[in-house]
Amino acid sequence: MLKGKAFKFADNISTDHIIPGRFFPLRSNLPELAKHVFEDSDPDFVLKVKPGDFVVAGKNFGLGSSREHAPLVIKMAGVGAVLAKSAARIFFRNAINLGLPVLICDTDSIDAGDELGVDLAAGEVFDLTNKTRLTSGKIPPVMLRILDEGGLVPYIKKHGDFKL
Repeated sequence: MLKGKAFKFADNISTDHIIPGRFFPLRSNLPELAKHVFEDSDPDFVLKVKPGDFVVAGKNFGLGSSREHAPLVIKMAGVGAVLAKSAARIFFRNAINLGLPVLICDTDSIDAGDELGVDLAAGEVFDLTNKTRLTSGKIPPVMLRILDEGGLVPYIKKHGDFKL
């Protein structure tokens, strides 16, 4: 089970909100780029986030360009998973391929700072602060295997192929 604190964001968080375009020149220096994740929405995010914490958002998370940098820098910042009401299809696929779980669930009852527990296999989110349980739908087994290996590339390196 993943455990961490909730960092709450609004609806329609675009890839530009995640990593502003002005930092595009840093795309070949990922550790430096990761220092700017969510900088415009929460300037202290990278100082406050701890390994395993969660990004919690509303509808349409990750809309915009298909840059793989957006989910990658979220993962590099230490985020254990993204929980959102909905996510842009390309962001969702990039996140899974990079080893960042994205769970679709009703996030309205989760407040900033709540302590959460997430069971990826069961598709359950436990708000340990307010003692509630949310369902997110089970992640398909093939996606769980990709996530367990840290992403699609590590999975293929380990297994030599993509086998369902």
